[in-house]
Amino acid sequence: VRGLERASKKQQSSSTNILAAKLRHIMAITTASASPAMQEAAKTPSASPPRATAASPARYRPSPLVIFSACLVLIGSSGPLLLRVYFVHGGQRLWLSALVQISGWPLLLPPLCVSIFRGRRHGIVNLLLPPRLIGAAVVLGSLYAVSCFVYAMGSQALPLSTSSLLLATQLAFTAVFAFLFVGLRFTPFSANAVLLLTIGPAVLGVGPGSGKPAGEPSKTYWTGFCEAIAAAALAGLVLPLVEVAMERFGRRRGPAASAPPPYSTVMQMQAMMGLAGTMVCLLGMAIKSDFKALPIEAAAFGLGETKYYLVLVWGAVAWQLLNLGVVGLVTCASSLLAGIMVAVLLPLSEVLAVIFLHEKFDGPKGIALVLCLWGFASYMYGEKVQQKKVEAQKSELLQQQVARKTGDLELNAP
Repeated sequence: VRGLERASKKQQSSSTNILAAKLRHIMAITTASASPAMQEAAKTPSASPPRATAASPARYRPSPLVIFSACLVLIGSSGPLLLRVYFVHGGQRLWLSALVQISGWPLLLPPLCVSIFRGRRHGIVNLLLPPRLIGAAVVLGSLYAVSCFVYAMGSQALPLSTSSLLLATQLAFTAVFAFLFVGLRFTPFSANAVLLLTIGPAVLGVGPGSGKPAGEPSKTYWTGFCEAIAAAALAGLVLPLVEVAMERFGRRRGPAASAPPPYSTVMQMQAMMGLAGTMVCLLGMAIKSDFKALPIEAAAFGLGETKYYLVLVWGAVAWQLLNLGVVGLVTCASSLLAGIMVAVLLPLSEVLAVIFLHEKFDGPKGIALVLCLWGFASYMYGEKVQQKKVEAQKSELLQQQVARKTGDLELNAP
């Protein structure tokens, strides 16, 4: 009898040890997959069991690549200003102005080669774009070149304040196309941001000086207006299509699929789009005989021949930074954020025009600046609230899984 009692006690002790080991294993797996805040809470000893509200969601922090791309967009805001300088002082070559907006992609070759060389241990073939993504980049680059050409046509025919409607309608088109092709779900904050960032630039279009210039035929004015709207529609279409192409052909497989692609992929995508767009612009320049007219236009430029070429070169550099930042935002975040950043450039470009071109900063421009900044702040706050909700849902789901597995083990224990 005593032997049986000792065997029973040993069996109960063994079952208890097995149950404790299983619980420790479950807690280790849960802690490893939890957020940093939950991991810290799990390491801290506590006498009482943690409550459901103890694990607070992590603070929202944008990705470093998103911040870097947004900075590139802000630095490249001088591109539209230099294009404006080109037209104001006698520039008339439309395909040349489109080439300036898209031909800065060779600047990406040195950092791209360094990035691929440093990652060669993973296989150079694995770092290059897939063939289908290259084909999509060629098509999108050609479409973007056409958009730049139509934008140049509208900028040449319209007053500067009226052409600001372009960015406003581009954001609206981006939101609509992102809803259709990407499945974008609007939140109250993002809808408010789109509304404010659309109304803000539109204020400039209805303000003083936005009407038809004196002596310009009505047909020319309304043709330029329609060209500006068409350019906005094309640009608004390109951004969601870039996001769709990256989602279908550019995402990695396996556990790394949820992470954004490396920035070398962003540079390759923008370089391929720039190469295709450059070929389209060079073809257009050859058809219009722009190469022969280039020296004549440089000699008659209002700021001088040397500054003519400097405006083109530095304009290409600024537009390249802007394009790289936009593609980076589309790849690492969303096409809606890229459209919002482009819309934020409008009041910034107006401020730069006041500083460098000595334009007037009147009431409508101030109102547009406030509305655009308000819309951008609304979008960022909405992203922060949405991220907190996602983190809270993940924490609650993890706690439910731990409670369910613990209950199952207790029921199965002898």
